[in-house]
Amino acid sequence: MTILIAQARALTAPEFQRLADVPPEAQWFANLDSDQTRRAYKNDLRAFMAFTGIAQPQEFRLVTRSHVLAWRADLESQKLAGSTIRRKLAALTSLYEYLCETNAVTLNPVKGVKRPKVDSYEGKTPALGDAQARAIHDAPPADTLKGKRDRAILSVLLYHALRREELTKLLVKDFCQERRGVPHLRVQGKGGKLRYIPTHADTLRLISEYLQTSGHGADLSGALFRPIVNRHAGHTAAALTSGGVYSAVVVRYMKQVGIKGDNMGPHALRATAATSALEHNADIAKVQEWLGHASISTTRVYDRRESKSEDSPTFRVSY
Repeated sequence: MTILIAQARALTAPEFQRLADVPPEAQWFANLDSDQTRRAYKNDLRAFMAFTGIAQPQEFRLVTRSHVLAWRADLESQKLAGSTIRRKLAALTSLYEYLCETNAVTLNPVKGVKRPKVDSYEGKTPALGDAQARAIHDAPPADTLKGKRDRAILSVLLYHALRREELTKLLVKDFCQERRGVPHLRVQGKGGKLRYIPTHADTLRLISEYLQTSGHGADLSGALFRPIVNRHAGHTAAALTSGGVYSAVVVRYMKQVGIKGDNMGPHALRATAATSALEHNADIAKVQEWLGHASISTTRVYDRRESKSEDSPTFRVSY
């Protein structure tokens, strides 16, 4: 049998050998799709390595369940939230599942280690009330480029429950994808997973007005939401950053309309949209798909139908 060999290859022999020698621990980390997950898991594993004294990737293969239990006890002694400890253990679990798949280890030492109980199924991110949602939606001025952009951004967040990183990845061509005659948003979610969300009429109008004013509507492969630059700095094709969405848009207008409290940011608008959809009888399985959740248990965090403030006994007390 004749084996065809390419005349030229991109890798040199030393490069080929170096890649062949990359330990699976490093391969696992390089294979994480989400930048946010990579940052969080990197910090979590650094904490575990500092606790156990691991200095080389191969030393992960010497870890036993006793090491993991001791780490969990140490995390609990630091008075960390149960959700934080669960996430740190999840990072370690993900690593060892990969090591098991590659036969680097035979057992996952994190498997069977009990996680702390979740304090509340409601979650820590609050949802806004209807009046608050309308106030922040209408807060940006309607007669400036920045105001038009910010109104469009807030509409996307409040009516489609996108994560802020998903919003920053939107391209011009993503906002009006026709599917069976209905305009959809094409959203690139966690892990590069695509989902298509029917576009709200309010959002269609506001994005169209923004693009007409900004002048980049014909740049279909360019970023949809961009920083506002002055006439001296020139035009920018860069996408608005996640930090920009947080500080220059959401938090700015929250402060302007008097919305205060812990955890008030873009995720509060995602929680608001999900809560509103469920309160108006949206099917929870559909909401799970809409949010891009892998598990319906994550979606239930936003199901506050049994804990409405107005139903509290507080408002039944009469003197």
